[in-house]
Amino acid sequence: MNIRENYLKAIYSRSPEWVPSVEEAVRTIRPPIQERPRRAGKDAFGCEWCFEEGAQGGTFPGHGNYVITDIENWKEQLTLPDVSAYDWSEVRERANQIDREQYLVGGFIEMGIFERIYLLMGMEEALIAYYTNEEEMCELASVVADYKIEFLKKYHEEVHMDILWYGDDWGTQTNLFISPEKWRKIIKPHTKRIYDCAKSLGIIVNQHSCGKIESVLGDMIEMGADCWNPCQPCNDLARLKKEYGSQICFIGGVDSQFVLDNPQATPDDVVTEVKRRIDEMALPDGGYIIGPSHSVPYNPEKLNAMMRTIKEYGREIYQK
Repeated sequence: MNIRENYLKAIYSRSPEWVPSVEEAVRTIRPPIQERPRRAGKDAFGCEWCFEEGAQGGTFPGHGNYVITDIENWKEQLTLPDVSAYDWSEVRERANQIDREQYLVGGFIEMGIFERIYLLMGMEEALIAYYTNEEEMCELASVVADYKIEFLKKYHEEVHMDILWYGDDWGTQTNLFISPEKWRKIIKPHTKRIYDCAKSLGIIVNQHSCGKIESVLGDMIEMGADCWNPCQPCNDLARLKKEYGSQICFIGGVDSQFVLDNPQATPDDVVTEVKRRIDEMALPDGGYIIGPSHSVPYNPEKLNAMMRTIKEYGREIYQK
């Protein structure tokens, strides 16, 4: 069994031979439309981003000068990117170089409906508008979803992806940014349309959402998500695995906050954490792909301990 076959077996809980790691079998081709610039400047929607140097730095949303300053007049203020105006030749060439018998070709769409709306409006105004201007927010969510669907179709036409990493952060450390009821009314139906488009193209949906989102995991499964990452341990991962079993593949889960990025934690602590997650999430027959619960730079010694344990214990667990 090669790494592609094993990865697919893990996704669909079909008794893989080993617990795969996150990037093991996926070769992601990023699109030419960058919704998060790598340096300071404006993204494809005209939203401003700032940049900070250093290992822990990177781009982050600017404050002020928002594209939508009046939710009641958003139609006059919003201009959507033209997906056909970008040069797709380079991504097409990169996709053609991938050995599809060995690897899955991955697509990458970030800044989903919830994130794009707060980037356009500012977080404070967006959160208020979900409660004061529900009708306008529903309309705006629908238009953003229409764009994402158009983008996805063009993207797939060029690279023929097998799996889509679709990003939209819905949670804080303790709960959703908005109530589950508001999420279900405004975000869910239009996110489902994006899922439906992916499914119609034969694409595996890997929903990225940070934070504690366990209150809507059942909704994600109902909508058609195949995978969820990064599975931060602020969620009760062991309970969710027991409750949802083979209905969705959990990706990530190794504690970044209190283990990998904790200066007081040792490589031995990392080994203990990795084994714990595998025991909780990988049995009885898959449904788990292991990796950090967040992607930030880590101590190389801890990373080595993590990867070594994944390689050794991740095979041993199924042999038992």
